[in-house]
Amino acid sequence: METPSPTDLPPATKPPRVWKFWGTTLWGVLAFAAMSIGQLTVVAFQVIKSGEPIDLGLIVKSVSSGTTVALSVIMGLPAVCLALWLAIRIARNSFTDYLGLRGTSWKNWLLGTVALIVLVGAWEVLAKLTGHKSAPGFMLDVVNSSRADGTLWLLVIALTAGAAITEEILARGFLYRGWSESFLRPVGAIVLSSLVWTAMHAQYYDPFLFSQVFSMGLLFGYLRHRSGSTWLTIYLHALNNFAATVQTLLIANGVISP
Repeated sequence: METPSPTDLPPATKPPRVWKFWGTTLWGVLAFAAMSIGQLTVVAFQVIKSGEPIDLGLIVKSVSSGTTVALSVIMGLPAVCLALWLAIRIARNSFTDYLGLRGTSWKNWLLGTVALIVLVGAWEVLAKLTGHKSAPGFMLDVVNSSRADGTLWLLVIALTAGAAITEEILARGFLYRGWSESFLRPVGAIVLSSLVWTAMHAQYYDPFLFSQVFSMGLLFGYLRHRSGSTWLTIYLHALNNFAATVQTLLIANGVISP
């Protein structure tokens, strides 16, 4: 038999890879920019749709609208998915595997649920003891606005599903995956991705709430590392957002105190 020459051999395929620290950081910035563009597109559309003279007051009014917030959150999801799909495609990897979109054991689901309830409960007790509000004023304004517009249902979907999926596939999916395989290792990746996730909630303008979000990020990061599943953190994020929305509604209706 003749030995095949190098030109007769099929071309070697490059193995899949993982973006390390700088690659993950740059693609993360790109994904965040894509999300921001998607959200700003909704704001611009709402401003133009109003037919009123465009000024700063109209822009602030549109940004504070519950309907605009809901639509912008939903619009951010496909924008982030597209940016991350491109990054993972270039890395020759599987979208679902790269982002940890896989199931996990029932023990991890139970552990995550109990841990979240304990953490949120501890922060609620601390809020009462220190005189802090349970729900930020921003959320109360958004909920009341969406109720007036008749789009409360859309806001609940956006905050419970849209925000949870978008933020988790970016923070605990993409950023954690790349940073955990860099010099940061898992612990550093958990801390840094939690800081980034906290910064994404700048609308709260409250160090107390920032601390609460950061601690929750650390919990989600640990569970992502323990289980290897981003679906678990998406579920917990959605559960927390749904509970927070219900709590805000109860406060708005005067059922419980802020």
